[in-house]
Amino acid sequence: MSDAKIRVLLADDHSLVRRGFRRMLEDDEAIEVVGEAANGEEAIAMTNALRPAVVVMDVAMPGTNGLTATKTIVAKHPGVAVLMLSMHSEETLVRQALDNGARGYVLKNALDLDLAAAVRRVAAGETVLDPNMNKPEALKGERAQALTPRELEVLQLICSGMSNREIAGKLGLSINTIAVHRANIMNALGVHKTAELVVYAITNGLVTLP
Repeated sequence: MSDAKIRVLLADDHSLVRRGFRRMLEDDEAIEVVGEAANGEEAIAMTNALRPAVVVMDVAMPGTNGLTATKTIVAKHPGVAVLMLSMHSEETLVRQALDNGARGYVLKNALDLDLAAAVRRVAAGETVLDPNMNKPEALKGERAQALTPRELEVLQLICSGMSNREIAGKLGLSINTIAVHRANIMNALGVHKTAELVVYAITNGLVTLP
């Protein structure tokens, strides 16, 4: 009874990864992979055309990334469950994904990844979060929680090349307050130089580039 199968669209910019995930999913008789997209734009267009029940979406893709594509898809098709796949376990990324409408977030490189089970669960209306993300590996510093919205705002301005004085002027805060925010951000992320901080923030999707 193919009509009863869970229709899945795979969105990942690496064809080998898509092939591997397709194999994992099609081993499950309850799941049918109806299409493969190589970027966010394709994922949006194919969701419109194929109406899958679940989109398995990579976070980092060229062009329209997975987070943006998820927001667009869920706004247009609220019944579609998006399951995000990522190499990164930052709480900030997870929160962004869920805020954009994703119903699940699992780590691609988890050794115990059971993708078919995750797909079945989000299709049934559950929210699925990878158990390996309870203790975010990315926050290597002393602090257990993710960056605050204000810290993310300061981080964004640091990455755009602004000095503490310029950031203070823009946000209407004292230079000392900005220095404390900068120190707290570096402590939380376990980095010690501005250049490292910028590379880390961009690589892990904590900031958006113009």
